[in-house]
Amino acid sequence: MQVTLTHYLILSAVLFSLGLYGVVTRKNAIMVLMGIELILNAANINFIAFSRYGGMRLDGQAIAVFVIILAAAEAAVALAIVLNIYQRFKTVNVDEINKLKE
Repeated sequence: MQVTLTHYLILSAVLFSLGLYGVVTRKNAIMVLMGIELILNAANINFIAFSRYGGMRLDGQAIAVFVIILAAAEAAVALAIVLNIYQRFKTVNVDEINKLKE
């Protein structure tokens, strides 16, 4: 069996759907961040697959490297924010944190 572009797109759609489900339904900030990471990984799979099968040569791989760098920076900043929120409110549940305006 040969792996084609369709296989990569199906895998990417499943990862994106799981990430979107995690962002929409979870109340825990850490789980929301994990959902965002799944969405970014789904985009990376698309970039690499279209680079391989679409004739983009190295363009898709270069974009994927930038997305990985962006995801690492996002994870570092977001985890720092989550730690500060936990230190102040003693919870990381997104629904219980409603005093950010004050």
